[in-house]
Amino acid sequence: MADVSRLSAEQVRKGVVAGTTVLVCAYENIEKFEKYKLEGAIPLSDFKANVSGYPRDTEIVFYCN
Repeated sequence: MADVSRLSAEQVRKGVVAGTTVLVCAYENIEKFEKYKLEGAIPLSDFKANVSGYPRDTEIVFYCN
């Protein structure tokens, strides 16, 4: 397993824009996702449904408020 590290908002944004980072809003509840979603984020349910479809080198960033 890779080390966990802190990333700046700008680093995450650049990765999302480049398509190398998946930004996941870590709420199970879709209403909370809608309330706290950030630009480019996907809901946890979408991530779980497609987890095997991401390349192994994809950076995955989870967040919650």
